[in-house]
Amino acid sequence: MTTETHPSVETRRRPVSAGEFHMRFSATPRGARLARRLAAHRLAVWGHPYDAEPNDTVTLVVGELAANAVTHGRVPGRDFRLRLTLDGPGRLVRVEVTDTRDDRMPPEPSAAPPGPYAESGRGLWLVDALAERWGVCPRAEGGPGKTVYAEVRLPGAVPPGPGAA
Repeated sequence: MTTETHPSVETRRRPVSAGEFHMRFSATPRGARLARRLAAHRLAVWGHPYDAEPNDTVTLVVGELAANAVTHGRVPGRDFRLRLTLDGPGRLVRVEVTDTRDDRMPPEPSAAPPGPYAESGRGLWLVDALAERWGVCPRAEGGPGKTVYAEVRLPGAVPPGPGAA
């Protein structure tokens, strides 16, 4: 069975390139779990199998950012969005998680990991350790909220030299 959109129905979806994935998820633990699983699948499609280190690393980053969106960026009735972008040569994956809450910004991680009895702070510490860089910016499409992004360099990629953008 296939489902098709009738030609009279206008769709607002923009075409997605082969190196891009984006989807909205409910701002619930179940939505965060689904985002993580679909990210692992997308990495496998891009040539990084489930049991490979790049897949594990990107999936962990997605899981932490999605969990933060659900825990700290949740607005009842609003979804969060995950966007993965693989650069042309396949050397860098950009993870973007957009939520609808802009009054709570993530803190800068400390150089040392949180203590064993700390109740929070490990997620962004892990993201900071695994990603080439990460940050926060306003939502690109406007409206309330923020986008937390992280860039993960894949094995075999050469970091840019001094002065490179």
